[in-house]
Amino acid sequence: MSAALPALDAVAVVPVRGGGLPPGADESAAEAGAAALLVGDGTEAARARLGSARTAWTMEAPLPDAGVLAEALAPLLARVHTVLLPASPDGRDLAPRLAVALDRPLLAGAVAVSGQGAEVLRHGGRQLVELAAAGPFVATLLPGVRGAEPARGEPVTHRVEAGWPDAPGGTETLGTVAPGPGGTPLPQASRVLGAGAGLGGGAAVGLLARAGRALGASVGATRAVTDQGLLPHDRQIGTTGVVVDPDLYLAFGVSGAAQHVGGLGSPRHVVSVNTDPHCPMTAMADLGIVADAPAVLAELVRRLEAPHE
Repeated sequence: MSAALPALDAVAVVPVRGGGLPPGADESAAEAGAAALLVGDGTEAARARLGSARTAWTMEAPLPDAGVLAEALAPLLARVHTVLLPASPDGRDLAPRLAVALDRPLLAGAVAVSGQGAEVLRHGGRQLVELAAAGPFVATLLPGVRGAEPARGEPVTHRVEAGWPDAPGGTETLGTVAPGPGGTPLPQASRVLGAGAGLGGGAAVGLLARAGRALGASVGATRAVTDQGLLPHDRQIGTTGVVVDPDLYLAFGVSGAAQHVGGLGSPRHVVSVNTDPHCPMTAMADLGIVADAPAVLAELVRRLEAPHE
């Protein structure tokens, strides 16, 4: 066991709940030079899933008030220049408190991080801003924007313990309620259904929401759909919308314009339903269904909602 982490250029702080990794954990570890500190409950199980970290430290503890956790982590991270957290709910909660505890600036919503600062998205994701830091800093990295390769070399893991402050935290956690998969914000969703111009009007978009509930998927759209008011603009996937990185992207009537594809990250599996067999989305899909998107969606919903015998 160790009282503090060594002097490092960067380390990713990864909050862990029930042995599960938050969205963006692998990307944050990769961006931090394959070094990560996992803190929470089930950190050993989470460490086994964190393929992008060559060196990791695990701190087993229930996630308390974020302010208390920040005070406990600050001495461990005092010699680390860049402290990087995934911009997951726990990461966004912890990062500003950790920045205060370390007396450092916070560069939030980064799409790339270096030792000198970060590139961050501002104005609803429509502008990329370069922020420089004169010294050590804390940053959050948006999930789905960087990707992560498995770390090379033999993985090394150390256990650490922290000293907990005597003063109680400013908030009391009564319980944690995880959203259903269909209610997961798009950047964190593992399954995404996409609505394109070829899907048609509001009735078809309503069917897509029903399919999403049945499949545990979040619903996104192209700009053509959000501009019509069929879905709110926070559902727009693309370089001027949100960035996703799902395990499954199921696109209905999506042509695959560069602006939209630029926000897809690196989906593990892509299914395209489109009447055009040569459209970019079908060309990049693992499975291309050349058919009428509204008709395929209606049949999918019928089968998903049919009583099971």
